[in-house]
Amino acid sequence: MSVHSDDVERVPPEDVHRPRPDDPAEPYEMIVVGSVNADLVVRVDRRPRPGETVIGSDLVIYPGGKGANQAVAAARLGARVALLGRVGSDGNGDFLRKALDGDGVDLSRLTETPGPTGVALITVGADGDNSIIVSPGVNALLSEDDIAAAADLLASARVVSLQLESPLATVAAAARTAARVVFNLSPPAVVPDDLLAACDPLVVNEHEAALLLGEHGTPRQQATALLALGPRSVVLTLGADGAVVAEPGGVTTVPSPAVDVVDTTGAGDAFTGALAWRLARGDDLAGATAFAVRVGAASVRNPGAQNSYPHLEDLETL
Repeated sequence: MSVHSDDVERVPPEDVHRPRPDDPAEPYEMIVVGSVNADLVVRVDRRPRPGETVIGSDLVIYPGGKGANQAVAAARLGARVALLGRVGSDGNGDFLRKALDGDGVDLSRLTETPGPTGVALITVGADGDNSIIVSPGVNALLSEDDIAAAADLLASARVVSLQLESPLATVAAAARTAARVVFNLSPPAVVPDDLLAACDPLVVNEHEAALLLGEHGTPRQQATALLALGPRSVVLTLGADGAVVAEPGGVTTVPSPAVDVVDTTGAGDAFTGALAWRLARGDDLAGATAFAVRVGAASVRNPGAQNSYPHLEDLETL
């Protein structure tokens, strides 16, 4: 049996729509360039070893994709945010459009494209941790031409948020166009130096940091080493341990509130979306990170990615 999440989860009411610019030329607080996926989630007592079969829960389909997740995380907090991406001409595409629109994300740059919508296959263990395989679908068709067509929009936004579930050349083109880039190196990959140099900040977890550094150390040492690679600033996320911020002026450790973990799917995207929004509003990086850590912690208390993302009032208990 499989069900869409809006069959089993609360559907956001109509009045959660966030204000959008009346004038298309009015700058958005942030633009997200990235993926839109249907998350196919099965919960298991334990994830299978190679060659092994385990029995899981009923399949639930949630709205997801790193780009869409970051846009929804920001919109639920009150951001004026537009999403530049692609969905397929299938049922999942319709489902995802409806979910994004319901959270007030501007979809004027979300293109319906013949072909399959991106899909993420996700298993969630009893500890709330997850394993994910992504089939990109039409996300792989987001192109440099799409960036060129939206160049004025991207250049006028206070922050452009990027990830790597879209082609690297497209991400790099967006970074060259943006006034300020928040770049989450996920899924992890080696990227060109000019993309790293545009990051303010580069956002990575410990696994992604290890890919870039090829070495291990304390989180503060890792953050400092990452800054030496060329980004203007760095945020190293540490899950339940919070985050470390590295800037030319020094390194700051940001703790996380303790929460009961249900599902960590999309927590990094919730963090990054919240971080980008607070930077767009003028927060300094340490302050924006402290806010984003709370949003990330709030997101792991419920199942799914976007379904679990908090509104501002949900943060009052953290």
